[in-house]
Amino acid sequence: MSRHPTVKWVQRSDKLYLTVELPDAKDVKLKLEPEGKFSFFATKDDIPYEADIELLDKVNVEESKYNIGVRSIVYVIKKAEQKLWSRLVKQEGKPPVFVKVD
Repeated sequence: MSRHPTVKWVQRSDKLYLTVELPDAKDVKLKLEPEGKFSFFATKDDIPYEADIELLDKVNVEESKYNIGVRSIVYVIKKAEQKLWSRLVKQEGKPPVFVKVD
């Protein structure tokens, strides 16, 4: 059974910053789709961690980039439209417990 890493997010009108906090992550796999689906998978101490987040709006995959560091993975996501989002996830109500505002 996989666990969820802590995912922090902050935004500007043109970009979204997602930080996955997972020190010493191995086998990191990231996937971002234009309609706003973000997927993360990695292992730490042979324990799988994964997160699937359906973002509120569309994103520009070609202009988005990520950096895999020792302590965390940072994904800078370019928004398709330049506007502030009212929330990160598409579903209304409470966001998933592992998602926090940075």
